[in-house]
Amino acid sequence: MNRITKAFEGKKAFIAFITGGDPDIETSEKLIVAMAESGVDIIEIGIPFSDPVAEGIVIQEADERALAGGCTVDKLFNMVKRVREKVTIPLLFMSYINPIFVYGKERFMAQCKDCGIDGVIVPDLPFEEKDELTAVCAKYGITYISLIAPTSGERIETIAKEAEGFLYCVSSLGVTGVRSNIVTNVTEMINQVKSVSSIPCAIGFGISTPEQARDMAAISDGVIIGSAIVKLAAEYGRECVEPVKQFVGTIKV
Repeated sequence: MNRITKAFEGKKAFIAFITGGDPDIETSEKLIVAMAESGVDIIEIGIPFSDPVAEGIVIQEADERALAGGCTVDKLFNMVKRVREKVTIPLLFMSYINPIFVYGKERFMAQCKDCGIDGVIVPDLPFEEKDELTAVCAKYGITYISLIAPTSGERIETIAKEAEGFLYCVSSLGVTGVRSNIVTNVTEMINQVKSVSSIPCAIGFGISTPEQARDMAAISDGVIIGSAIVKLAAEYGRECVEPVKQFVGTIKV
């Protein structure tokens, strides 16, 4: 059983997202350790990119800060290697396809394996084109995490049948960001998945409060929180570790 599968075993999983290198590499390292200690089950590390098409303003600005601060893919690999000596929970990279191709997909996945990354999420790679990465992911033992959205329609069952690790269920149309209400019929999406697959379903996009997390966990196998955490990093900068630790400690799924 790999680490991702184990994270969902017998419980709902809390998945937290940070932008790698925001406000700096050293703080990202501390954040990952602190969140793991606070009970987060899986951590997504966003690779900053200049054109993050799926992201709202909170993560766009975090990407800009990280890039301006000199964050690079190699620095993130080195950071994860250090973190892996301190944490045992699954670590994922969330990256757009461009940084992976620029780095070289074979070299990228080899480095993921070497530093201890368990899986990758690539939000701008269409399901029909996932073969661009899945073979090289499999070669290095990296789980390729698929996404479904309210617009996926009939494709949901096809995606679910081929998904690995868990299925990232996008709760809302549009980009990432804090939302006061989640109005999409997420239950219907998850029911479609469960009709063809037992793969865990984790809901993301817009979840920002303990109440929303609890409600979404009730209809799924886990929740993903990103923008609410990244907002704390923006507000507190290098002093964000304790506020983030306190916030994630309030999330019970």
